[in-house]
Amino acid sequence: MKKNKVELLAPAGNLQKLKTAFAFGADAVYFGLPDFSLRVRINDFSLKDMKKGIEYAHSIGKKAYVTVNIFAHNTHLSKVKKHIEKLKTLNPDALFVSDPGIIYLIKEIWPEIKISLSTQANCTNWMSAQMYKDMGVKRVILGRELALKEIKEIITKVPDLEIETFVHGALCMAYSGRCFLSKQLIDRDANLGDCAQPCRWEYEIKPRGHDTNFVLGEDKNGSYIFNSLDLCLIKRIPEMISAKIKAFKIEGRAKSVYYLANVVGVYRRAIDISSSSTISAKDRKKELDYLYKELETKLFHRGYTEGFMFKQGREAQNLSNDNNKPNWEFCGQIISSELDNNMKNKDKYKTEIKVHNTLKKGDTLELIMPGYEVLKFKLKRMLDKDSQEEIIEAHGGGGGQTVYMYFDKEIPKLSVLRRKIN
Repeated sequence: MKKNKVELLAPAGNLQKLKTAFAFGADAVYFGLPDFSLRVRINDFSLKDMKKGIEYAHSIGKKAYVTVNIFAHNTHLSKVKKHIEKLKTLNPDALFVSDPGIIYLIKEIWPEIKISLSTQANCTNWMSAQMYKDMGVKRVILGRELALKEIKEIITKVPDLEIETFVHGALCMAYSGRCFLSKQLIDRDANLGDCAQPCRWEYEIKPRGHDTNFVLGEDKNGSYIFNSLDLCLIKRIPEMISAKIKAFKIEGRAKSVYYLANVVGVYRRAIDISSSSTISAKDRKKELDYLYKELETKLFHRGYTEGFMFKQGREAQNLSNDNNKPNWEFCGQIISSELDNNMKNKDKYKTEIKVHNTLKKGDTLELIMPGYEVLKFKLKRMLDKDSQEEIIEAHGGGGGQTVYMYFDKEIPKLSVLRRKIN
């Protein structure tokens, strides 16, 4: 296998997600405190957790990046300054920043830390990239509006600057996420991390007197006039590696451990396959087609698009719905797997599973392991952890039931389980 130099970045909304992302092949994770990153809600990190996450990443030879990418108002500056001083004690590998003022503040307080320009700053040309480099930025996360041809030109014109691009996740209908709808409609500021995602709402056109207004529609037949498809560039990984992009980024700090296991695992496998000199072009295409199909059929998404990277046009707009529902459901995550010498048959590895949704005897299941190795089986037997008795059904409510299953090999910790639902 040719040594891969492309970095795969994954989102982390809490420590469990961070560990899952690393288990499935991420080289680095990114996360931040709610008040200073663009994820105020569904963000469980505290400074204490961030310290644990950074230490964990470094203990396994991986990297941890911290987001400080709000667009600050005057009232934020003193708080940001104190936050940077606290971050300095945690030793992250880089800070993601959007606001030029915060960049200057970081250079004043912590000149040696690596600064990556957030995509929120919407850098879309090589002169802007050069300007940010001159300001001390070491990496630019380019705006999603660029075509690969434009990215190649930036890499050629500013060769000493690291370039990072998104490869998977939600797309914003506004330019590089610089949206004001949420602030205008319900006073939740997207540029301070509190977006209500009005682009995902249903709308209807209703007359009111002589005027016609958009109002929020409650029924399923409304029109999703601002709704974008999700980005998926899995089939384009070979071309992007050839373009000498430094890092590939996955969006989704609010997503589940199941999402992370699948998406990180798929892209890890795609990068490794695309970096290998021993795999034929035909076999590589076959494998990438398979991985795309896995993403398409096994996860919730809004439909997939290649965005602006390879095609431009209205095909990225999803007018029909806010989600495509798969026939598979996340139902558990592996806690541990140990050899049980008391077992007489081949299934000797007693595997502890935290249940997240209903599991029933007879279910068709798939176990997804690091390397995106998928084990398919029918559920024939499981034990309740507390009673040690065989059960026919388990549930994820109330904190989640824990069960045991037996396999013929050790199952890696943090692997995830899904069941076919129809």
